[in-house]
Amino acid sequence: MKTTARSLLAAAILATTSSALSIVDNLSFGTGDRISPNGRGVPGWSVSAQGHSPQILSDRIVLTPPTPANTRGALWADHTLTSTDWHVDFSFRASGEYQGSGNLQLWLVKDKNAVAQTDLYGVEKFDGLAIVIDQYNNRGGSIRGFLNDGGQNFKSHSSLESLAFGHCDYSYRNLGRPSKLSITHDTAGLTVKIDDKNCFSTSRVALPSGYNFGITASTSESPDSFEIYSFAVSTAFNHHTGPPVQAKRADSKPSPPTLQKLSDLPSAPDFLPDVLPETLTSQKEQFADLHNRIQGVTHQIADMYALLATLGHRLDERHQELAASVIQHGSSRDQIGRIDHRVEEVERTVQRILRDVESKDYRMQLSEMREAVESVRGGVSEHLPEKLGQIVRSSSPRHWSLIGVVVGVQVALAA
Repeated sequence: MKTTARSLLAAAILATTSSALSIVDNLSFGTGDRISPNGRGVPGWSVSAQGHSPQILSDRIVLTPPTPANTRGALWADHTLTSTDWHVDFSFRASGEYQGSGNLQLWLVKDKNAVAQTDLYGVEKFDGLAIVIDQYNNRGGSIRGFLNDGGQNFKSHSSLESLAFGHCDYSYRNLGRPSKLSITHDTAGLTVKIDDKNCFSTSRVALPSGYNFGITASTSESPDSFEIYSFAVSTAFNHHTGPPVQAKRADSKPSPPTLQKLSDLPSAPDFLPDVLPETLTSQKEQFADLHNRIQGVTHQIADMYALLATLGHRLDERHQELAASVIQHGSSRDQIGRIDHRVEEVERTVQRILRDVESKDYRMQLSEMREAVESVRGGVSEHLPEKLGQIVRSSSPRHWSLIGVVVGVQVALAA
């Protein structure tokens, strides 16, 4: 009986405590249908990255992509946590190559600028809590908890493992599903669970209020892709961040939907946020909603026509530039035409010569040339010796002239 009574009492206390917790909307995301209403940002959070642009999808945020390598991503809450009793459910998924690597951190710190986009191994001094998910010491995956009061420089510390106040092994990579990390902080201390199983806990941790939640991820040469699906912060009902939410009266009329910009680009189309049909109770409200949506479609069509007109004007300008260029280079085209005509005439002349050479028979002309050469050669052989003898005889000196010369030389010598 006593055991049953205790069990019922514990269940009642747990149910009362659970019902007393409420989600803090401006510190949470992924708890509704869509993470982002427009795909450009997360309400209440600041998104930044290094080496890539984070993808904000309808159901998750790709904080680090599978490519390229050596990237960083960060999510930081714009508002601080004003309660000391809180619970966080953090859903994430990590995937990559067989030897991929990277790390994921959940922060609760006093100064988010001291951390920014860095990981545990690159941060210097911070004041607060860090839960690190990585493959430290080749364990296949681990979850570790670190505390710092601003006195330790983690970047220059030689053994960060010694600073961890708790850890557990958890193979988080390539599971094909999101993992759920739960953290509870209250007067009993800090408890960390993974997939609803105890990871580690301590009663020696007491964190103050006024700190910022943040999520950072970084990769190396073989990158892991870290995807964030949800981050839900729950506190006691009398502890909330931001202005209180006023209850609506039953007879209050919903405010008419307003046009919102899809992006900050010029001429971006307008759209109306979706509304539930039960919120439009009167014909006047339904007509106003229909009117606004038709007007929004009209605006989009007008923007399309304006864009088409701009494109048509640019095409006309380009056509005029091409026409002017053709007119400017008309003389060059005439010269090229004349050159082509001359080349064609030369080709025709060569073809005629080739046909003449191939069609005529030159055997008779060659026979006549051979006979002429033989007659010239026979005449030279017949008359050449006689002519040479005459030339020699006519050029030889007479005997008497030679004797006279000898006598004259002798007389000259005797004198």
